[in-house]
Amino acid sequence: MDIPVYLFTGFLESGKTKFIQETLCDKTFFEQGDERTLVILCEEGEVELEPDQFYSKAVYIETIDEQRRLNPDKFEALLRKHNANRVMIEYNGMWLVSDLFQALPENWVIYQEFLFADANTIEVYNANMRNLVVDKLNSCDLAVFNRCTDATDREALHKLVRGVSRRSDIVYEKTDGSVAYDDIEDPLPFDVEAPVIVIGDGDYALFYRDLCENTMQYDGKTVTFLGRVSKRTGLPKNGFIIGRPIMTCCVEDIQFSGMFCEDGAKEVMDDTWARITARMSVKNCKVYGRKGPVLHMISVESAQAPEQPVATFF
Repeated sequence: MDIPVYLFTGFLESGKTKFIQETLCDKTFFEQGDERTLVILCEEGEVELEPDQFYSKAVYIETIDEQRRLNPDKFEALLRKHNANRVMIEYNGMWLVSDLFQALPENWVIYQEFLFADANTIEVYNANMRNLVVDKLNSCDLAVFNRCTDATDREALHKLVRGVSRRSDIVYEKTDGSVAYDDIEDPLPFDVEAPVIVIGDGDYALFYRDLCENTMQYDGKTVTFLGRVSKRTGLPKNGFIIGRPIMTCCVEDIQFSGMFCEDGAKEVMDDTWARITARMSVKNCKVYGRKGPVLHMISVESAQAPEQPVATFF
């Protein structure tokens, strides 16, 4: 049986504990009547949970304050200890969420992931610990910026999220408790409905992320972009990879992100730059090991490397 997990991330004093407290005091969170909730706290802040105010007594609090203790056996043992059937995790802001995903038991499924951030300090964290901020923005379903005022630059916060994820919802909570949902328009810098989708040299990272998040909307579309050719061993005959290295937050996380073109390998040279125009189809592909975007070459020509070979979101 799958165990639903509600994950709360963010740095110290970002509002995680307050939200968990409010959730556990809300009777609608216990509407089934048989919920036994395990709450795992991975850091200690100034605000503490107040169990005497919870709507249900079937809430059990445990602490894991050392990252080395994050492992499937530990999680399973805590679940059995309290015979719980769902889990809430308040995660340590200084730990990578990706490490938690690796440590969860296979049947523990993230149902919702919330990122909480103080609107007055998150940009400082982003400037000094961007890898930790990006790590949490990558997978969150909802980003909540609290302690907002009339002077808060919502556009800057919007760009901070959209620089990493286009799928996360965004909420701004003011100091008086009022909430506003993000309604800033965020058009792509290219026209997905054009006969030929032209990807600017500075827009490859945005294109590739949108392709990953909305793959099917590119099925049957024609695209043109500048990329680096890779003809590594093991590819199907006459096929090659073309793409760009993408940096999400720092040099250490640069990864080559490309697509498989199933024809035209004889027309390109390995480890060179080329501008390709191709029709895209979404289908099963052995190169990906799953369904994915496959290019069918229309034309290709050699090209010079762009001024910034590494594509970024900013």
